[in-house]
Amino acid sequence: MTHHLLLLSSAAGAAVLVAAVVTVTAVRRLRPQPLKTEYFQGKWQELQKLLRDKTKWPEAISEADKLLDEALKKRRIRGGSMGERLVKAQRLFTDNDSLWFAHKLRNKLDAEPETKLKEREVKQALIGTRQALKDVGALPSGKATP
Repeated sequence: MTHHLLLLSSAAGAAVLVAAVVTVTAVRRLRPQPLKTEYFQGKWQELQKLLRDKTKWPEAISEADKLLDEALKKRRIRGGSMGERLVKAQRLFTDNDSLWFAHKLRNKLDAEPETKLKEREVKQALIGTRQALKDVGALPSGKATP
């Protein structure tokens, strides 16, 4: 009888241990992982080179938006579109207005490629996106330059 109780308690203990391991693994998978800021800094620097040529400004806006979307996905912000991810992550952002301006500008450029950009629009969009990248931990905090 004692032998059966020992086996039963060992089996129950093993089941509890397995359940605990599964739970810890699931929590780790769902918890946002730290982002590799070096990767995002490199991508941001590449994007900044596009700003030297006015004809590349739309590409810079688009690349910035894509970079932020990549960061949101890596932070495990869910949503079927970037807009949905921005809504879910809005509590993380310190400047929602500039960020939404940037995202809407990117959408406008996709829909109307002939759109002429003004320098102030490009600056506002990139400053807003850069701040959002900082807010989600993709870029280190520091001096904000577009």
